[in-house]
Amino acid sequence: MRLIESRLSLTLVLLAGSLITAAAQQLPLDPIRERGQGVYPVYEGWYKNADGSFTFLLGYFNRNTREALDVPVGPNNKVEPGGPDQGQPTHFDPRRGWGVFTIRVPADFAARKLTWTINVNGLNASVPMHLDPNWFIEPFEDAGSKNRPPALRFERAGRPFLGPPIGVSAELTALAGEPLLLQLYASDVKPTANPGTRTRPSRERLDLTWTKFRGPGRVVFANPKPPVQDGQASTTATFGEPGEYVLRAEANDETGEGGGGFQCCWTSVHVRVSVRPAAQTTGQ
Repeated sequence: MRLIESRLSLTLVLLAGSLITAAAQQLPLDPIRERGQGVYPVYEGWYKNADGSFTFLLGYFNRNTREALDVPVGPNNKVEPGGPDQGQPTHFDPRRGWGVFTIRVPADFAARKLTWTINVNGLNASVPMHLDPNWFIEPFEDAGSKNRPPALRFERAGRPFLGPPIGVSAELTALAGEPLLLQLYASDVKPTANPGTRTRPSRERLDLTWTKFRGPGRVVFANPKPPVQDGQASTTATFGEPGEYVLRAEANDETGEGGGGFQCCWTSVHVRVSVRPAAQTTGQ
């Protein structure tokens, strides 16, 4: 019970921390609207890598219920120092996005900080990233249940990706206006016993969601939540205009988005798509 309470408290602190610098312009408890509101960057915590470096995990909260926002990297979407581009999203779907990207920092990062700032719809919101011990997370295994993230592969026998997104996992090409096949193989192995205090729901599931992460134009998915059948899920994406895009695929088990606020156990991958102009045809 203490583990659950401490993690719940940490989740609330993380969310509150992302609202501090924006409070003067828009209160967290202001009425939720369909459009015209801001986006809050969210620092979800850090974990240590095998080589001694550290990784920051970040998401966002778009207060709008219907308005998706695009904020290019630059003065209105920046990570400092060392930015403005540190791999952050430029497309923000309505409501909460959990664990959408990561930033790796060196082993000697110590007491330094990074800050992610988003300025949109008149709201300037920032969140600091640091190695405070209270923000330590374990995205690769739930300490209570021993649950681990689902595995995503781009080929049935290909490399498995588990946990937070690290860089670009695959690269594809497409033509503007032409559907691009997106195919993933997904699996989720459960622990044989549950020694912890968390009780897993009786109905286990594996959900897959595709979203736009970056790109100059609109992306339309034939089914953004394709069902996983026999370990495979397929859909298509159609791009409104040429350019460089990044898509994000997220796999969730029965713990839900963000692992129910426990920062485990889900998997995200980023896919870069180079979109060329549609082929031109000439009449005879």
